[in-house]
Amino acid sequence: MTVSPVPAATGPDPLAPADLGPVRLRNRVIKSATFEGVTTDAMVTDALIDFHVAVGAGGAGMTTVAYLAVSPEGRTERDQIYWRPEALPGLRRLTDSVHATGAAISAQIGHAGPVANSRSNGLPSLAPSTRPNPLSMSLDRAASESDIRRIIHDHARATQYAIEVGFDAVEVHLGHNYLASSFLSPKLNRRKDCWGGPLHRRAEFARRILQAVGEAADGRIAILAKMNMADGVPGGLWLDESLAFAQMLERDGHVHALELTGGSSLLNPMYLFRGDVPIREMAETQSGLVKLGMKMFGHLVFSHYPYEPLYFRDYARQFRDAVNLPLVLLGGITDLAGMNAAMDDGFEFVAMARALLREPDLINRIRAESATKSLCIHCNLCAASIFTGTRCPLVSTGSRMATATGIRPS
Repeated sequence: MTVSPVPAATGPDPLAPADLGPVRLRNRVIKSATFEGVTTDAMVTDALIDFHVAVGAGGAGMTTVAYLAVSPEGRTERDQIYWRPEALPGLRRLTDSVHATGAAISAQIGHAGPVANSRSNGLPSLAPSTRPNPLSMSLDRAASESDIRRIIHDHARATQYAIEVGFDAVEVHLGHNYLASSFLSPKLNRRKDCWGGPLHRRAEFARRILQAVGEAADGRIAILAKMNMADGVPGGLWLDESLAFAQMLERDGHVHALELTGGSSLLNPMYLFRGDVPIREMAETQSGLVKLGMKMFGHLVFSHYPYEPLYFRDYARQFRDAVNLPLVLLGGITDLAGMNAAMDDGFEFVAMARALLREPDLINRIRAESATKSLCIHCNLCAASIFTGTRCPLVSTGSRMATATGIRPS
């Protein structure tokens, strides 16, 4: 069978080197952050290193470590790494190992807020306003003024640590209804003080975080912000406000690129993923009332969105028209044709997640044969296998490439 060649992009070559702020990447492909599920005691493990080394050796320009919490209560669960002196030697081993492959490495930093599991962490979960937390079967506590000031400082400290251990970039998590995103959401932020109300007040927390990160970085590493274009829930953040927020970030001048995403880990996670919804498999990874609730009501929480290539493209094009900042397009990019389409639209970088979970060496294979297609079938079984430390359940567990993990919106 003859394989048709992939038409060349009219924009830049996605597989050629490119600058991201002060960092030179060997290509424009970024491995998007996906929760690895292979850390214990909130420390780096060999499995975590193996996972990111596989992505680096597989050809990506930069791999993103998810999710490095800036505060201990900001973890989604107790084994997740948070920034503290004890974690630094392992993180240095991680960055050195990835650099040895020729790839750059980014640290996703943030605070989980209402996505945190207070029962697992043994610490109260925070939100803009008091609300029930179905993950821990408890209440989220409304963040106080001192909490807000502390968490802004914690982002700056995390940035300093990231520089110390050799990360090339930090990606500040402003999406998926984690804490900063929940402040942006008119549905979740019901505050009556200076942190709630109209968009400019709901955006102030995120903007101060980025200011603190920018000052701490002082031009030494690249800074990305991962932000929602739409929460995907009624009453949540929508394009009119997210476009205005992006323009605020551009005026502030603290970031080198925006990674455009969508969905809510709290209220509508499948809005990000698209494709199959393996509710039964995801329920089996839980316990107690959460497991029972997921089996009974999961179909109400996990909506189905059919998969299609470049599924965030139409939303993201509106951001391309609204700001001049470099933009990272994610969502359904699995081959060179998709990368070229993103370049033709004016996006500077592309982010890949599930395709690189299935095949960490996909970029090398595309470079060798431009018509290469990803083997990912968008079944989302990785959303369940994450808790057993399996990156993709369709990959042979005997492969070194399959030693790490699955996926959660990060």
